[in-house]
Amino acid sequence: MSLIALAPGILYLPGAVNSVVVVARGADALLIDTGLDDSHARKLLRAVADAGLTPCGILNTHSHADHHGGNAFILKRFPELKIFAPPLEDALITHPILEPLTLFGARPPRELQNKFLLAPRSPARLAPEPGLCRIGGADIELIEVAGHASLMYAVRVGEVLYAADALFGPEALAKHPLTFCADSGLQKQSAAKLLELEGVKTVLPGHGEPTDDLAGLVAINLAAYERTTAAVLGAVGGGEASIDELLARVCGALGVTMTNVGAVVLNRAVVSAHLTELLETGRVQMKVSGNKLIFSAQA
Repeated sequence: MSLIALAPGILYLPGAVNSVVVVARGADALLIDTGLDDSHARKLLRAVADAGLTPCGILNTHSHADHHGGNAFILKRFPELKIFAPPLEDALITHPILEPLTLFGARPPRELQNKFLLAPRSPARLAPEPGLCRIGGADIELIEVAGHASLMYAVRVGEVLYAADALFGPEALAKHPLTFCADSGLQKQSAAKLLELEGVKTVLPGHGEPTDDLAGLVAINLAAYERTTAAVLGAVGGGEASIDELLARVCGALGVTMTNVGAVVLNRAVVSAHLTELLETGRVQMKVSGNKLIFSAQA
């Protein structure tokens, strides 16, 4: 598989997760997001080599395993590479057990210690603050787009925007109606904020194909995020319930069938995020009853 040009000096490797390659000085190349595992990383390195380029650094936009799981494989080939990530996200990449631990709330059982939630460890350092910067010799602009993760960076190079997981392609949204987020309110704000960018001619989501319609992509993402909020609110309207009871109601409303432990803890986190947003906007109330945390519609 070959790299595909988005514009002069910026290319990407399509996959379940897109990897972006920014050409720096000479034949140096900054790798942005390395995929889920060794298989994706191997394809990325082969494509970079076929393009006559050599990795000069890695930037992970956030700490989810599918965006940094290839780091360890790449470091075996290029041990001198430095890895950069946003604040908080750098800690999770360096100590990846924090992801399943946080989702489960305790030491995660074996079923949650898989490559989808527990990537190999790689030593990440703090990326520069948002704005114009240089990483690995590549000149880029970092844009803060928190919400999907505790903190996340989109990356702009000239007229090209790599939105990371602030925006998803339409197929990804249809496949995963409960789009993951740590903060649903911030997720919506970050997506809407990208509309303020001027001069963007090509936008690449973390999952999906490039498009020249930034406004259209933002619109379908915001609609999907609001649909989840509405589904959670509707579930609460069905009567007092715990988070797990609400999760079952939301899955029923959105046609989601969960078949493994990972799906349950991820989707439970999504429902929790939207419940927090609804609590903060006064549409839902929370109490402890019968030794359970119970949510109900605001009277």
